Amino acid sequence: MSSEKNTSEWAILTDVTKCIGCEFCVEGCKALNETGEDRPWPWQAKINDLSATRWTTIERLGKDRFVRRQCRHCAEPACVSACPVGALTKTPEGPVVYDSIKCMGCRYCMMACPFLVPRYSWDEAVPSIRKCVMCFERIQSGEVKEPGCTAACPTGATIFGRRGELLGEAWQRVRANPDVYLQHVFGEHEAGGTSVLEISDVDIALPATVPSDPLPNRTWGALKTVPLVFLGMGATMLGLRWLIGRRDLLRNEEQAVEEQAVEEQEG
Repeated sequence: MSSEKNTSEWAILTDVTKCIGCEFCVEGCKALNETGEDRPWPWQAKINDLSATRWTTIERLGKDRFVRRQCRHCAEPACVSACPVGALTKTPEGPVVYDSIKCMGCRYCMMACPFLVPRYSWDEAVPSIRKCVMCFERIQSGEVKEPGCTAACPTGATIFGRRGELLGEAWQRVRANPDVYLQHVFGEHEAGGTSVLEISDVDIALPATVPSDPLPNRTWGALKTVPLVFLGMGATMLGLRWLIGRRDLLRNEEQAVEEQAVEEQEG
């Protein structure tokens, strides 16, 4: 899917010149998704880096410019193509979502993502991947009309809409103010196009790992070299995880029945 064919997908546009670095977007995301308090790990380069509890963050560029980091929701996501069990999915609406039940913890998605986005919940008993999902389920259910981050922005620096419309808005601003903006819309073509777009008067410093073309063909080429025994092991691990979950469910049901019987005898 090229960047010209996904104009109806959900998207986010951030105007770096309007961002004041207040981090209301971070707070809005954390509140809506209930990610909890930040617990930065010792190896994190910055305390405000993306993490299992911080799905979007603000980085300072120079003296008075700020840029928001989050999952880019690529048109052709490398994380999806690298996942051997289908735990990550590119939805028709655009967001790249995650199913922790399917995940076997290989973290291939973390290695595949050129934007260095996915994080791992190391401190949980059953760790899983954590990243922005553009509040997909809440918007689909009608609980909210837009992601928590864009709804919380007090300056209109980051807005939500359809990719085609936001791309048009971005280029309108850029062309109308050539002395202000770089003549570029970040995310229009990078990595084959993304659903998170930015316009700015300074370079937003994307990771050096971000290519100009889609990555899935490359990641699948690498994944095919993984021995089939690994995939078989993955299937076995998933089966064991299902059996353990089923066992715990039955155990809980039996305990509930026993407790009910005791209550009836006492009654």
